[in-house]
Amino acid sequence: MLQIGRHATGSCGGLSRRAFVQAGALAPLAMAAAAGGMPQATAGERAVAKSVILVWLWGGPSHLDLFDPKPEAPLDVRGPFAPIATRLPGVQFCETLPRLAARNDQFALVRSNVNFQQGHLEAGTLGLSAANLLTSIPEPHFGAVLAKTRGYGSLPPFVALGNGPIRDVVGLVKGQGGGRWGQAHDPFRIRCGDLGDVEIPSLQLIEGQTPQALADRTRLRDSLDLLRSGIDQVRDERLGVWDKSWQRACDLLTAPAARAALDLGTESDAVRQSYGYTTFGQSCLLARRLVEADVPFVQVNWSTYVEAITPNCDFGWDTHIWNFELLQDRHGPIFDRAAAALLDDLRDRGLLDSTLVLMLGEFGRTPRINGQMARDHWPGCYFSIWAGAGVKPGIVVGRSDKTGSAPATIPVTPLDVGATVLELAGLSLTRRIEMQVTPNARVIEELLA
Repeated sequence: MLQIGRHATGSCGGLSRRAFVQAGALAPLAMAAAAGGMPQATAGERAVAKSVILVWLWGGPSHLDLFDPKPEAPLDVRGPFAPIATRLPGVQFCETLPRLAARNDQFALVRSNVNFQQGHLEAGTLGLSAANLLTSIPEPHFGAVLAKTRGYGSLPPFVALGNGPIRDVVGLVKGQGGGRWGQAHDPFRIRCGDLGDVEIPSLQLIEGQTPQALADRTRLRDSLDLLRSGIDQVRDERLGVWDKSWQRACDLLTAPAARAALDLGTESDAVRQSYGYTTFGQSCLLARRLVEADVPFVQVNWSTYVEAITPNCDFGWDTHIWNFELLQDRHGPIFDRAAAALLDDLRDRGLLDSTLVLMLGEFGRTPRINGQMARDHWPGCYFSIWAGAGVKPGIVVGRSDKTGSAPATIPVTPLDVGATVLELAGLSLTRRIEMQVTPNARVIEELLA
């Protein structure tokens, strides 16, 4: 019999803890590169964060079962997990996050985030883009905004790590790319498996040019060399629409800096173990390597739908069923381990002061537990984690009401989140107005060091 949590629930209206548990594209890269690079930030703009890592917890993680426990609430609100102490007096997390509880003096926690949409696609579009309303043509992703100001180096300025574009079974999130600026500003996508094997989907356009086992550095080098030498041979046969921009994109991809950054095989076993041999854990490690190689914006996606609904499909944090089982046995341990390792690794390598780390999803989960003994979508209140460049560590910003249903303080909107990211990355309000992004948003001043 499953045992979920260790909250000393006793009995509440006849419901014991036992009964509680038993009841229930290479083309975008090329187009941008062909444009001759991006305009640089103007003199006088303060670039606090050299790079940004966005850890996107797709699906909506439960704030009540992670960072905002309500031990005094009724059982059908608080759930089975016990609260645990953290490094900050009076601040508790759930028992699902022991590593992060031991490190919360290193990051800031916001407990008053809100969204205005209840569906994944709509809420995700607002959460990732410079928009406060849904429009037919979406606003650009915050990563695209930063990439446009930083321009190209030896690697793409905006990289997304995950199984592919963010989606659910209905469709794609619209706010995950260039939006009204076009596909030239979409992220460069990379997949990273649970053993650190890296796959570049765009290379699958060219037969035989998919580096599968990055741990085999010789195989990777040979694959990329073949790509470089063979591009002219396949141009006429299969890629007639390509032009010189494709060659420039391939040159970027085959640069030594790219090879080095993508090779997790150079990491020690101890480091790789610290992140965990999971897709999410190794992707977080790859994100650290990419910011070490000066990539301005890296997004780590928890998961996406790889195919239609199947028993093998990873639903991310969309825990309408098995919420407590997943958080105890899978999601909690994987996230806690990888997130803690990422913060430790960045700090130990002297990168945290120049890297902004942000972790959040599109919304939270319902305070009231549903009929399947789980939680549903809840945009009314959720959390975000902030660390690194320009952020005050060891603070809690905002608070929720006694059931975690709504902020009891000033709410933090998705647009406020985006404006704060861009502010910490050196884009002043004047610059954002010039670019027509987040002009009416509030920077979360309480977070700023």
